[in-house]
Amino acid sequence: MGDTLKGKKALITGSSRGIGRATALKFAEEGADIVIHYRREGEAAEQTAEEVRRLGRQALIFKADLDSSEDIDAMFDYIEKQWGALDIFIANAAATAFKDLLDIKPHHITKTYQVVVNSTLQAVQRAVPLMEGREGRIITVSSMGSELTLPRYANIGSAKAALESLTRYFAKELGPKGITANCVSPGVVETDSLTFYAGDRFETYRKGVIAKTPLGRFTQPEDVSNLSLFLASSASSFITGQVIKIDGGLTINNHYPPEAEF
Repeated sequence: MGDTLKGKKALITGSSRGIGRATALKFAEEGADIVIHYRREGEAAEQTAEEVRRLGRQALIFKADLDSSEDIDAMFDYIEKQWGALDIFIANAAATAFKDLLDIKPHHITKTYQVVVNSTLQAVQRAVPLMEGREGRIITVSSMGSELTLPRYANIGSAKAALESLTRYFAKELGPKGITANCVSPGVVETDSLTFYAGDRFETYRKGVIAKTPLGRFTQPEDVSNLSLFLASSASSFITGQVIKIDGGLTINNHYPPEAEF
């Protein structure tokens, strides 16, 4: 445990599991109080909150559907009432349907863009007044699918590309307020979402990805949380508007591994 984020207040969307949960725990270990946001996994959110509290930090829990602008506003109203301030906002939550382009329906893309892009803009609009004068940090979470064309990934991949662009605009417009905005772009992260994406081809997919990764393994949620910790800390105070990859070198290869396609 350390004090890198001592006294800081952080909201992490989608923090009941996966990357969000690992980041919540990492930030709590370094002194931050956390808002645990979730949509469906209430029990998992409670478990994450308990672990944060065991680390001696405050954990607030808020259920919000990022499809709903009213829910987003209610979440920030709650934060404003409880804390009156916010230092770190991490846009981690995502939703999508893994389908080929010709199978995507209007409601699929509408939901994905709402959760990944639109909700992030609304959240930042609400977060900035709580961050002013506090050297705020905005961190968004993208994926390698924003650049590479992955199987059945066009819906969320294109939304993540839009998120990266939005992050650069945040950096440009919020820099004068002392707020930085950066994006972390993980490789293939070993989470429940990956298992769902790969389905019954998971083992073939795993071998293909690892064979093309110089460091020889999947990205872990803790790898991503370590990078987010750096970007949330004072050590990153002159870094803004960047998309930073954390993938063990997977994307320096000149093609997506064909043996991982399915």
